[in-house]
Amino acid sequence: MTDLPGKPTAASRTTLSHIMTQADVNLLGTVHGGVIMKLVDDAAGAVAGRHSGGPAVTASMDEMVFLVPVRVGDLVHVHAQVNWTGRTSMEIGVRVMAERWNESTPASQVGSAYLVFAAVDEDGRPREVPPVVPDNDRDRRRFQEAQIRGTHRLARRREIKELRERKTTPTPPA
Repeated sequence: MTDLPGKPTAASRTTLSHIMTQADVNLLGTVHGGVIMKLVDDAAGAVAGRHSGGPAVTASMDEMVFLVPVRVGDLVHVHAQVNWTGRTSMEIGVRVMAERWNESTPASQVGSAYLVFAAVDEDGRPREVPPVVPDNDRDRRRFQEAQIRGTHRLARRREIKELRERKTTPTPPA
């Protein structure tokens, strides 16, 4: 465990907003998923750096979900926060919202993702991160859900590694 003092979820929560332009579209005329993914990674990276107090790198992105297409002229808001912390890693939850730039209708959710960041020192080696202290019931629920996702990530990684390490003899054709 770490001796670093905990930080509340709200301390590093952030929102990144960007208006989508013609330069962001794919061949179908909607905003390219990779553009949204970059915004997601940028916002999550800012949160990870804020929470850890220094550099942090993307270790994984999972469960990136696109709910509806984003269009040129949409104002996209990427909300990110630390859901869980380990010794040197953090799960960042991200919600992507969009609204028309010239309308006063509420933004609607267009996507979500979970990313894992590792805090690193100036030599790129892992460094400890402060524990996250959930602020409310919703953040406590997110913390618990993140623990479940983390357990599944580790189990999946372990199973794949074991599968690759097994020396299996091919079955001869019948």
